[in-house]
Amino acid sequence: MPTTRLLTALHGGPGAAPDAPDALRIDGTPLSRERLLAAATAVADRVAGAPALAVLARPTAATVTAVVGGLLAGVPVVPLPPDAGPKERGHILGDSGAALLAVGAGEEAPDGTAVPVLPVDPAARSAATHPEPDPAAPAFVLYTSGTTGAPKGAVLGRRAVAADLDALAAAWDWTAGDTLVHGLPLFHVHGLVLGVLGALRTGSRLVHTGRPAPAAYAAAGGSLYFGVPTVWSRLAADAPAARALAGARLLVSGSAPLPVPVFERLRALTGHLPVERYGMTETLITVSARAAGERRPGSVGLPLDGVETRLTAEDGAPVPHDGEAVGELQVRGATLFEGYLNRPDADADAWTGDGWFRTGDVAVVGPDGFHRIVGRASVDLIKSGGFRIGAGEVEAALRDHPAVADAAVVGAPDADLGQAVVAYVVADGAVTGDQLSAFVADRLSVHKRPRRVVLVDDLPRNAMGKVLKKQLLAGG
Repeated sequence: MPTTRLLTALHGGPGAAPDAPDALRIDGTPLSRERLLAAATAVADRVAGAPALAVLARPTAATVTAVVGGLLAGVPVVPLPPDAGPKERGHILGDSGAALLAVGAGEEAPDGTAVPVLPVDPAARSAATHPEPDPAAPAFVLYTSGTTGAPKGAVLGRRAVAADLDALAAAWDWTAGDTLVHGLPLFHVHGLVLGVLGALRTGSRLVHTGRPAPAAYAAAGGSLYFGVPTVWSRLAADAPAARALAGARLLVSGSAPLPVPVFERLRALTGHLPVERYGMTETLITVSARAAGERRPGSVGLPLDGVETRLTAEDGAPVPHDGEAVGELQVRGATLFEGYLNRPDADADAWTGDGWFRTGDVAVVGPDGFHRIVGRASVDLIKSGGFRIGAGEVEAALRDHPAVADAAVVGAPDADLGQAVVAYVVADGAVTGDQLSAFVADRLSVHKRPRRVVLVDDLPRNAMGKVLKKQLLAGG
């Protein structure tokens, strides 16, 4: 019988590798699983019964301790981007109902934090025990940018997290014998759920490099590496660092399409064909190439065990899996979220009447089942450096500036980031592009700032008043 525990290896479950002083290494800080369990239990003792626990998700041992503590206590964890501006931070804390904000002991909480701060010390210890929460209970509320308005909180259940990690372990032959290396942010699925909880469920060793620098990846000595295309692009440009990964078992890329030239250069330098996978905050990972299967440049492979996919036309008609026809990708299965927190309107829009989740991505599926993601059904969701950025949120922040009369934000192709945030702004006062970019960074997350601001006299619109963003992109 499979264990009902979510973090199997943390508790020394069947198949877990022997513990070690550096079973986890987070930005240079070593932790054994026993030490992590004792420190996380001390957090669980203090947060048990809270409606939700927000965690200032810096890449630190304290963040991992706080997240695990919340999960041990059965309290939904709300990762908070450390670069979130006051408007975004206030929305997440207020909307989630978080009773506490966990920060590392001795670290400063953001100015103006409206909830009590919980200092977290990875050296703390508690011998208490907490019963395993119901698998149907929520594990996380992860905030994701949509095409308009403020971020929505996606409620991820414990059962969905476990199902996804087990399916990925099977797809990637991920075992306790692996050493997982990555330097991804700990406030969304890729870095936190896959990159931390995956190790605590499979029992693999974990090295989080703090930042995903090529030199840090090269020095880590891992067998399994996670990265977004920006990470792999930078690593492919550093030949000595890339060659150091030749001894790895698997390189995994996700969060945005991996450019084919980067795929090919990684193959040339490391001898590895990267595994690409596809998912969303709301669905976790649903489609992936396999460790033991074919890996094609530009393809994200096959649905994971327990996941179904289909393509539909705009009128809802099925789209054939012929390798050419494009349709909206819809998914269903055990890895999907429970719904958006406090947003029944968004739930109604997200699901079809027969129970499929509308991803908003368009794809092509071949006769052999291989999936290729070809873009968004809308131009308003920007994927930049592995982050998903809602254009409407950035536009709203720009319009808050007193000199801005109107704004439109698009994702322009970028060799490094995949897409760069570009803002077209109608301004009625003396303001520079750099000033507007800094204004957005102060209000939202730094990674959401426009990389380029184009000051224009007006924005092109159709007869209904909608900005013609494709025309903006075509015009450069």
